[in-house]
Amino acid sequence: MSKANVGKESEGGITSSYKVDEGVVLKVPYSFFGSIYDQDELDGVHTAMKQDSQTMGPQVQTFQINFAEYTGTKYAFAVSNCTTAMHVCSQVIGLRPGDEVIVTPNTFIATSLVVLKEGATPVFADIDPKTFNIDPKEVEKKVTNRTKAIYVVHYGGQMVDMDPIMEIANKNHLVVLEDCAHAPGATYKGRKAGSIGDFGCFSFHSLKNMTTLGEGGMITCNSDRYAHGIENLRCMSLDHWKDQTDYWIPSHFDVVDFDGKWGNNYRMNEAQAAVGIAQLKKLEMLNAKRIENGKYLNEGLKGIKGITPVYVDSNCRHIFHLYTVCVEEKELGAGRDDFLRVLYREEGIQGILHYQPTYHFTGLKKMGYKQDICPIAENFFYKRELNTPQHPRLTKDDLDAIIAGIKNAARKVGNGYRV
Repeated sequence: MSKANVGKESEGGITSSYKVDEGVVLKVPYSFFGSIYDQDELDGVHTAMKQDSQTMGPQVQTFQINFAEYTGTKYAFAVSNCTTAMHVCSQVIGLRPGDEVIVTPNTFIATSLVVLKEGATPVFADIDPKTFNIDPKEVEKKVTNRTKAIYVVHYGGQMVDMDPIMEIANKNHLVVLEDCAHAPGATYKGRKAGSIGDFGCFSFHSLKNMTTLGEGGMITCNSDRYAHGIENLRCMSLDHWKDQTDYWIPSHFDVVDFDGKWGNNYRMNEAQAAVGIAQLKKLEMLNAKRIENGKYLNEGLKGIKGITPVYVDSNCRHIFHLYTVCVEEKELGAGRDDFLRVLYREEGIQGILHYQPTYHFTGLKKMGYKQDICPIAENFFYKRELNTPQHPRLTKDDLDAIIAGIKNAARKVGNGYRV
């Protein structure tokens, strides 16, 4: 078998594409554009280009106001991406060496990276085997007198069971950050993602349910104090001089730390915000298409021996950022990797995997993390899961091809066939 040539046409690698040069004819490739653009986005960019202000101007202001209204939060702050959003929040709450943050291992590295950047320690709690979200019972086991916060991730577009998370946080005086990268518009018991914890951090990367020209992010919160910190730290700790009478005296701006933390340039530009305004207006439509896709796949995959479709919690509005199929090796009679090889090479359906347990990466291994601390997450990534193509531009023919491909691959490998 030839080595996969993954993402060689771009510097972003897996963050920008998943093209593999193996000569496979794909019926449904995995797309890294998760939304739909039309004239509205073009008009928005054109308007922004004609402005004098090209960054953090009227488009950003409007986008923030609209997003706060949509999520039902007091504040929304646009930033350059979800990682910078979470980094700002980690600074605002004062993370420092010796602090611990409980986090899921089933997430992109960014969720733990922002903790590590502040010198604090990620503590990994295992996941629920049905929702693949962090399990509140496992979170409770990990709380110590060093715990400062809980960072939850709404995996795949379905929210974490938030009530017990908030009970644990309130009982132990902990901060809760919602990583909402997969979940703009998802709900838990009628409450929108990003409105329950102390912070909500959103991604507008090109893969996501809504996007702002490939990158972008948003922070939501309800606290006046946290809002002040976010404003300070997302823009290089800039502030106004007190009692300034003329705009140039003593100078155009002051620089003030926030509790000893210093900011960075995490701003969003005006063209991105203009696209965000248009995308937010479409978000319910975009999510509805993904939900329709998810329901159609769930129905079509029902009853296939060894294949588990997506579980939907009755408390949640699952917006299907991902469609995660699980392969049950004992029932199927073959492993996930054999199944995926047949699905990809013979059926032309390209699946990808999310997420390798964070503590299995080389950088965290060097820190001394044990390699078997979350067995459910480990089994999920290495043995069970794969994500089929999922975006709002999929046609009925695409969905039927995915269903047929999974059925055929299951039948082939279940009969002992291997690639």
